[in-house]
Formats: sequence, structure tokens, C-alpha cells
Amino acid sequence: MKDFEGKVALVTGTTGIGLATASRLAAGGAAIIACGIDKGANAAMQESLARAGADALVRTVDVSVSDQVRDAVAAGVARFGGIDVIVNSAAVHPYGTATTTDWQTWNRAMTVNVGSIYLTAHFGIPEMIKRGGGAIVNVASVQGFACQQNVAAYATTKGAIHTLTRSLALDYAASGIRVNSVSPGSIRTPILERAARGDGGSEVDIEEAYRRFGAAHPLGRIGEPEEVAELIAFLCSSKASFCTGADYRIDGGLTAGIGVK
Repeated sequence: MKDFEGKVALVTGTTGIGLATASRLAAGGAAIIACGIDKGANAAMQESLARAGADALVRTVDVSVSDQVRDAVAAGVARFGGIDVIVNSAAVHPYGTATTTDWQTWNRAMTVNVGSIYLTAHFGIPEMIKRGGGAIVNVASVQGFACQQNVAAYATTKGAIHTLTRSLALDYAASGIRVNSVSPGSIRTPILERAARGDGGSEVDIEEAYRRFGAAHPLGRIGEPEEVAELIAFLCSSKASFCTGADYRIDGGLTAGIGVK
């Protein structure tokens, strides 16, 4: 179904949810501007999108750096003519408490996870307004609602994404721009794999760890990036034309029963 024919989508993050979302939007007919810091992942995404026949520009970008995001937006607009959709999925996931997390790590989490959303909005929204509006989806997390221990910086950024989403939605509704967020539970991504490996490295049975993580979700499993991508695609599409300023949990029921024994 070519539900994004003629649209241009800017996606940050080139693995996991970012890769799945870019692939889904491209399958719907969108031209893709993708930004990621991992050159290997970028090359893999470029190859994957090319095999699928997608028109894509994948750039190596540190999404926390203003000039790099500005240049990526400008290059995408020059190539495709504008921007209609922005999906912010780039993230870092440090572990630590307020006392064990150093200032550099704290700032890196804030500038990547939250600052990048500000930057894509700062440079991308004027281009969306020229096209008559569009849609933005920010990837948050259930950690923004009910966090674990030892994730002070990460959980804080995800709560901030919920707030920034509402602010952007209110500020740009009159410009025809809808802004929502999604909050996944445990999803099969490189970040979850790192959590599964912990200090065990290659000795860890990843699928067994995923089964253990999945058992915490009422549906009994972890989610797949493609499932999150489908929700994101819906929120970016005309089918969600009355949806803005909200968060949509995709967590297998994880947060529905928090506190229930």
C-alpha cells in the first residue's frame, strides 16, 4: 500500500526501530533522509533501502550537533524538495544513578535523546510548513512512565520526550503539523541486546535473555521493531489526522499491570 507516495521522511537512527521505520515508510512510497552516527549501520540501511527500490539519502550524522543536523536537512531538501515526516528514534542508553553517572555521560544522553528532537524540529519544521504541514513521531519509552533502577539519565530523557512532544504539538498545530510519541516496552533492538548481554558478552544466550525479558510483559514476549514501525507509520499517515500531542504505548501490556501482584 503506497500510503506515503510523494512524501519525504526524515528518520534519525539507522538500526532497530529507525531501520524498521525507514523501511516501512519507504515501502509506502516515501523518499527517505536517514541520519545515524554508525557508518556500518548507515551503509547497511542504504543497501537495504536500495534493494527495496527506495529513494534514500543516508548520512553519517551526530544528531546532537546542530550544524550536522542542519546540513542533513538541507541536503535532503535539496535532493527531494522538502520534508513531510520526521521520526526521531536515535538514542543512547547509559546505565547509572545520579551519583554514578558522570556529567559527560548525562549531557550526552540529554543532547542525543532530547536535543536531537529539538534540532530536527528547529531545522525541519520550517520545511514542513512550506509543504503545508506534516507529522512528527518521537520514540520515547515506557521508562518515561515507570522507570527501573540504575537508568537515571535514560529515564529522564524519555520523560522529557513526552513533554517536548506535547509542547511541539501545541506550538505547531495551527501550521498543520501533528506531533506524537510512542513508548515501546522491550523491543528486539541493539540497545536491548546490550542490556541482555550485560557483563557477560558473547557468553550470554541472547534468545534466553529475550524470553526472560518477554515474560515481564503480559503478552509473554518482547516486541519486534517492525511492530513499532507500523504504529509510527499509522501516526505519520492521514489515518491519524486527529491525533496530536499524545503518547501511544506499545509495550505488550507491560505498564498496564505495574504495581499489581
